[in-house]
Parts: sequence; structure tokens; C-alpha cells
Amino acid sequence: MIKKFKTALLIFIGLFITFTAQSADPTLYKNTVNQPMDEVYPAVYEALEEARFYVVFEPFISQNIERFAEKWGESYNQNKLSSIRSMVFCNGWYANQVSNVDPDMLALCPLRLSLYEKSGKTSVVFARPTVIGAESAAKSLLKEIEDNVINAIELGIKNINEKD
Repeated sequence: MIKKFKTALLIFIGLFITFTAQSADPTLYKNTVNQPMDEVYPAVYEALEEARFYVVFEPFISQNIERFAEKWGESYNQNKLSSIRSMVFCNGWYANQVSNVDPDMLALCPLRLSLYEKSGKTSVVFARPTVIGAESAAKSLLKEIEDNVINAIELGIKNINEKD
């Protein structure tokens, strides 16, 4: 009986550690909401622009790759995502400030985020600039940019929830 309890406890601890490690990726901000892409995308777009991050390009990735479904066969859309979109955005003032401190960090400009929908839930994912610029003299500025982008994403999502 004690042996079975210890085994069950070890399995539980192993699963807990695995789950915690997967959900706490410090390189990536992720927010998943129980809303379709058609609701989340425009809300995040508007919130970014209100925060002065201007969307300059909007790839509709799932539409672009859909034409390869037959060619790719079984390897096409294995996660059954119903929509994949991205936003490429920039704030000229921040770009100038980053270039003043560490021109190499212009590799981050413009910024981008992606959204994907599966089973009616939409996830917004954003690669954290502070990870790429961890050793940069512009790290504090990158942190400010990162925080402002994440705040805009969260505000956009909050605005959707307040409509309901």
C-alpha cells in the first residue's frame, strides 16, 4: 500500500513539474481567451494602436498556407488551428530611442505578435524583447516596450470581455 502511494506521489510530482515548466516559458508571453479570432484580433489591433504601436503589416498566415494543404498532406495543420494571423507593428519614438542606445537591437524592429485559434479559443503570443536583449545596454528600454505591448494586449482582451 505504501509503495503504491509513493509511486502515485512521484507520478503526481513529475506531472506537476512538467506542467509548471511548460506553462512558465519566460521567452514568450501568451494569453489564451475563450473568444474567436474575429473578436480578439480587432480588439488587440485597436489597443496596440491606442498605445502608439502602429500596425504596419497584417499577414493572414492560415489563408496563405491553406493553398498547400494538398501538397503537404498529413503534415498540414496537424494541430487543427482554425486561424493564424500576425501583426507587425512599430513605434517610431521607441525605435529611435533603441537606436540611440544599442543600434543592434533594431533587429527587433518592427515588433510582431501572432494569434491562433483552436476550438473557439484564441491565443496571443509575443516573443519577449528582453530575452533577445538580455545583455543589451537597451534592456531597460526593451523592458518598457515589452510591458507596454503586453499591457495593450491585455487591455484589448479586457475590452472584449467587458462587451459581453
